Amino acid sequence: MQPALSRSYHLRFVGDWGAANFHRICSWLCEEFCKRAGSRSRVAIWSIRGGGIEAIDLVQEGEADLCLVTPAMLMPAALTGQGIFQGRAAPNLRSLAVLPQNDRMVLGLRADLGIGSFEELHRRKPALRIATSRNDGTNFIGYVARLFMQAHGIDDATLAAWGGTYVEDTNPRDSLTRMEAGEVDAVLQEAIMTPWWAHLVESGQVVPLAADAGALARLREDHGFRNNPLPAGYWKPLEKQIDALDFSDFMVLVRDDMDEDVAHLLTWCLVETRGAIERQYRHLPPQRSPLSYPLEPAKMANPPIALHAGAQRYYREAGLLA
Repeated sequence: MQPALSRSYHLRFVGDWGAANFHRICSWLCEEFCKRAGSRSRVAIWSIRGGGIEAIDLVQEGEADLCLVTPAMLMPAALTGQGIFQGRAAPNLRSLAVLPQNDRMVLGLRADLGIGSFEELHRRKPALRIATSRNDGTNFIGYVARLFMQAHGIDDATLAAWGGTYVEDTNPRDSLTRMEAGEVDAVLQEAIMTPWWAHLVESGQVVPLAADAGALARLREDHGFRNNPLPAGYWKPLEKQIDALDFSDFMVLVRDDMDEDVAHLLTWCLVETRGAIERQYRHLPPQRSPLSYPLEPAKMANPPIALHAGAQRYYREAGLLA
């Protein structure tokens, strides 16, 4: 039997910049929720302007009811205000689900530079213009990008000493567009399943560098980040597997004081109507989809931030939690 709420609710979801996956997921979820809540239920979907951290701020402060964020690996630090969340702890965050998304962060260089590894990059010390996201305290991509480069022994001072610089935008699409237009010498970004990355690599314009094992080990030890290798053939020129920094999984977050029956219904919708969102991605091969499918309920029930009580109740009822 499907759950239903007789009372009407007005909820506020926070998605992405307005035209990417978070807004699509929010649209699906708000439709399914409103079908099963009171007749005057409404959901507003808000866009972000910065790099994503404001979505968590809005939920923690009670101004918004739900947000989507990525990568999942960063989010436990929000509870205690560590890392990028220093000074803006969000101890009231709780999860409804983790949505699988198999992504990595990769540094790609102009092919005509003739550099195929970080070792060679250090030896030649080129004056690189690197397109990436802003490291402004709001942008998860820009924050992880700097940690990634520092772990490889290239901090901001080292890059500047080589004569290089970062060319920063908020949206990863803008970084990849700069690379395609020849405005920069390198791109350091996630969203590796997108057509932009495939075109850059498969056209021969960009060579992706394998992350160094030592750098990945430091990122794991210091920050808990994981290696997520790109398999041979992921892009046509990729003849062998290369190591890469994981940048995976979307998280659906709410506050701990959300009404339990609302959180329960939202979680029910996320799991039980997942086919509706999967259909929106099935025209893409699984390895090229920005939302991995099929969604597996057992994995959705295992996020790195504690579940809301209403979500816990749903997953127990569904036999997914003990």
